[in-house]
Formats: sequence, C-alpha cells, structure tokens
Amino acid sequence: MNLESVSSLPEMLEIWQKTLNWQPTNQQQNQFEKLYQLIIEGNRNFNLTRITEPEEFWEKHLWDSLRGVAPKQHFIDSLHQGASIIDIGTGAGFPGVPISLIFPNCQVTLLDSTLKKINFIETLLNNLSLTNAKTIVGRVEEIGQENQHRHSYDLALIRAVGTASACAEYSLPLVKKGGLAVIYRGNWTEEENQSLENAVKQLGGKVELIEEFTTPLTNSIRHCLYLRKVGNTPVNFPRAVGVPKQKPL
Repeated sequence: MNLESVSSLPEMLEIWQKTLNWQPTNQQQNQFEKLYQLIIEGNRNFNLTRITEPEEFWEKHLWDSLRGVAPKQHFIDSLHQGASIIDIGTGAGFPGVPISLIFPNCQVTLLDSTLKKINFIETLLNNLSLTNAKTIVGRVEEIGQENQHRHSYDLALIRAVGTASACAEYSLPLVKKGGLAVIYRGNWTEEENQSLENAVKQLGGKVELIEEFTTPLTNSIRHCLYLRKVGNTPVNFPRAVGVPKQKPL
C-alpha cells in the first residue's frame, strides 16, 4: 500500500492532555498515523468511512473512540488491568482499534456482520502488528447467545446505530456481571432516557452514567451512556436477528 498519498494527521498533544489528561507517545502517534493512511487507502475499495480529512478523522474517529472510555476524564479502570473488550459493529475499526493500540494489555474482539469489512480489518491488524485484537464475522444477536461470548467481556462498546435500548440489548448480554457497556451517541433526550432505563432493567443492568460533552474542534455535542451489569441477562435476550431494532424494549 502507498502510505504517503494523503495528508498527515495532526498531533493535537495539548488537546489530548487537556481533554483526557493523557497524550500519545511518539510510537502511538506513529501508529495513529499509519492507521489513518491505511484507512484512507482501504476506503478506495471498501467504502469504510466518509470521514477522511485529517482533523475530522482525528476528532470523530480517534478522539471520539478514546473519549468514550474516559468518563470524568479518566480511562475506565479495567482498561489498565487488561480488560476483555468487544467492539460491536466495528465497521472500519472504531472504537476498538484505537483502544487496542493504546491499551496493549487488553484483548479486543472486533465484531461486524460484513465480511468485506472484517477482511479489511484483518489486513489492518497485520499492518499495525496488533496482536491483542481479533475479529469475528457475525450478527450480535446470534453471538450474544453463544456460550463463548455470552457474559464473557469486561467491556462492550457500541457506536450507536438505532435506538439506545436496542444497543443495550446487543451489548449487555455479552458483559460479565460487574462489567460495563458503553453506548456512543450524538444527541440525547429525556424521552430516550426513559426507554433506556426500562430496557436496561430487563437486561440485568443499570444506567450508571450518562455523560454529555463537546468535541474539541467542532464543539459538537456528544453523549456516552455507561451501563453497569448488575445481574444475569435473561436467556431470551438478545432476541432473534432484527427483532431488537424492529421492536425495541
């Protein structure tokens, strides 16, 4: 691959420090740059993302991915302890790939239902020499009923597509008791909050935190929903493929 064909990512060290109380090492910055170049190159064949400008990519893919695991400006404790993580509907690899770059002791599973995207991510992982990440092709409704995945992860991440209650149904069955599901959102309303509370109770969880913040470059409003697993998820969840989206709890 030609990795010299597009502009370089900005470093943004001061913004990393100010917003996350952290900044990448030189090696991590180089990995971010390589990831960017590989995504841009792969985008020509796989339609991975519409976000291709360097600053927009930095904010909406890299910063957003890591901000989601940094409530109250501190990275979630389990990440420092070698958490097992699943990124549901990873797409082009976000937020899972940046998290696996920054937390090499964590084991990250990247799940997507589209084989072409997973094949691309396999190439991405090889090029980045990421040995702590692996891929699965499948539907989360089916994966969530398999013994090797159900109640198996410390942390489930989902950059929300569809309703928050559907995302809760996708993610909480995969999380261990005491673990956390993180739903990445744009806007958020009180009405959505009520439906989420109702869904999470049925799934063996509780809403621990709903955090609103603004992005550092464009001042866009973002939310992350942090759901704590406090009991076992009933065996009938997640429901069959398509049902959580069509008939949200």
